[in-house]
Amino acid sequence: QVQLVESGGGLVQAGGSLRLSCAASGRIFNTYTMGWFRQAPGKEREFVAQITWYPAIAAYRDSVKGRFTISRDNVKNTVSLQMNNLKPEETAVYTCTARAGRVGNYDYWGQGTQVTVSS
Repeated sequence: QVQLVESGGGLVQAGGSLRLSCAASGRIFNTYTMGWFRQAPGKEREFVAQITWYPAIAAYRDSVKGRFTISRDNVKNTVSLQMNNLKPEETAVYTCTARAGRVGNYDYWGQGTQVTVSS
């Protein structure tokens, strides 16, 4: 089993920045790919970004490219999401996720952390 615990959510003004972190524990070898999803009120859950272990290859949804950066610290077993120039429409619950392979369904999910972007 894998446990994922997020931190770093909060309230930020439009154009501001937040850094989310996710700590993984348990069967770390099942976290080859880790990423972030988000779900805004009344909206479908959507993919935000992901990163693989070795090599560390990142992928992003188009709307966040150039503003968000995902990274891993394999010593501390954490993944982070640096979010810059945040927009009010990006207010959502952000959830950390993981899977054992490079592709496939995500198997493990964190509890989520609220990000609120004010106008």
